[in-house]
Amino acid sequence: MKSYWTIVYGCQMNERDSEIIAGLLEERGYTRAPALEKADVIILHTCCVREKAENKVYGKLGQLARLKSKNPDLIIAVGGCMTQQPGAAEEMRQKAPHVDLIYGTHNIHELPNLLERVSFLRQPVASIWDTEGEIVEGLPHRTAGGVKALVTISYGCNNFCSYCIVPYVRGRERSRRPEDIVKEVQELVDDGVLEVMLLGQNVNSYGRDLPGEIDFARLLEMVNGIEGLRRIRYMTSHPRDFTLDLIRTLSRLDKVCEHVHLPVQAGSNRILELMNRGYTREDYFVLVDNLRRHLPGVSITTDLIVGFPGETEEDFAATLDLVERVQFDNAFTFMYSPRRGTAAAGLPGQLPLEVKKERLQRLMELQNRISRAKNEALVGREMEVLVEGTSENDPTQLSGRTRTHKLVHFPGSQELIGKLVQVRITQAQTWLLKGEVVA
Repeated sequence: MKSYWTIVYGCQMNERDSEIIAGLLEERGYTRAPALEKADVIILHTCCVREKAENKVYGKLGQLARLKSKNPDLIIAVGGCMTQQPGAAEEMRQKAPHVDLIYGTHNIHELPNLLERVSFLRQPVASIWDTEGEIVEGLPHRTAGGVKALVTISYGCNNFCSYCIVPYVRGRERSRRPEDIVKEVQELVDDGVLEVMLLGQNVNSYGRDLPGEIDFARLLEMVNGIEGLRRIRYMTSHPRDFTLDLIRTLSRLDKVCEHVHLPVQAGSNRILELMNRGYTREDYFVLVDNLRRHLPGVSITTDLIVGFPGETEEDFAATLDLVERVQFDNAFTFMYSPRRGTAAAGLPGQLPLEVKKERLQRLMELQNRISRAKNEALVGREMEVLVEGTSENDPTQLSGRTRTHKLVHFPGSQELIGKLVQVRITQAQTWLLKGEVVA
């Protein structure tokens, strides 16, 4: 009986892929290794959204080379978005010749067979599909357990933002059938799951490739009707496709959480056009106003990129102004990273690293101040928290999230893990809240 170990980089889509990988392997008789050093197979499921993510993979492969030298029978597999890029497999073979298997994003379901092929041939194997195939339903998966679960509703992306590699490595947008999604959520609820996160590169465009009258709003209504499910989350939403009809639907579905992750990326209309985002800052302000009018108390988070090619100080000031006006609860901020094959990689005006670092620091300082003020306004409030486990840094504290996705730490009995409890907020920090259980 062979054992495996997975190392996952990147987004929730990759986390979900890793659960399927684990399910496929365990169906073939593999067991999860007690530690990386004890595994017969080590799988790296990769990300390529930024250069930093790729550097992490090669750094880890360098460490694994020493493990491979001690154990020649060890099989090292690398797959996911990074390897799906044109020429990536050849580059990896040169930089990391000790890798035994390279696979892509479209053929994860083949992984057990590919590993058997490596074992039989006793030589490296690469299998990367050029294009996406039909969605393969019914794949086994091994979730982390607990009361939360990830559910993919669509694969791929049709947006082609000029900075983004995702459409090239994940393929065109393909929606799962609603009955398959509902069936999966029902099975998760039957296993004790209380909260699901519906995943897609752009959940707002779900269903456009399916027959009949199905869209994201209708899917949410169907999932909301599943008895026993308590919370529904979703990501990611593209501002261009976030309609008023969808907002009105959200406002009347009691299980859909009051949290919207709404990547704006930049606050300058000129930069937004260069990014091919399909909306203006004014459009974004209207969308935020509609969300706050129909969903009182909604938490809005975002993604922001600084240092896009040609970004001037005036463009960056427009981003700071947008952040100040919208007052996001939190923001994931990044320096622009050129991705080979994307339109933005060939644009003039690539900015020096020092300029990008300085702007990122200013943006983070502004957002941190806003996040802290937003959290401080919650002190004294009672909020529903789904208890997920103990705090990573303090095992004496329980940890969970509010419906608005605020992280809360509080003292309490281990028996509360997996339950919904009322917590009074007693202290606010930039990244989390502290509280006490309300009797």
